[in-house]
Amino acid sequence: MTTEELIDLLPYQDPFLFVDEIDVISENAVTGSYTFKEDAFFYEGHFKNNPITPGVILTECMAQIGLVCLGIYLLADELNSSKQPQIALTANQMDFYLPVLPGEKVTVVSEKVVFRFNKLKCKVKMLNSKGGLVARGLISGMLKV
Repeated sequence: MTTEELIDLLPYQDPFLFVDEIDVISENAVTGSYTFKEDAFFYEGHFKNNPITPGVILTECMAQIGLVCLGIYLLADELNSSKQPQIALTANQMDFYLPVLPGEKVTVVSEKVVFRFNKLKCKVKMLNSKGGLVARGLISGMLKV
């Protein structure tokens, strides 16, 4: 499966797709990136005259790259054109350290902690373009084909 095919299998579309590239993927880890569009809908009201990417959007970006992309990769043998993956986020625990501004590119690095009975748990972190730690935590989800 190519990374383009993997991204096409994601159950998201613009304006709620937060994956531009998958740089590295294996059965144990994934690294990918996303650049937040300056005109994204959520900047209009968060915050007035000082737009910052909401933490829930940062969490969603980390989940899409770090959990969903890795989960689809792990289930690749079970997928075909008639079976699309279903993913449900079941838990997350995040710590935030730096803001992400409009137009900023981030990189998500995720390591599989456990994948058993179609439940995937990953240790994720988000870095800004300077390598600064934006956020880190744990994300879990259920995957079904």
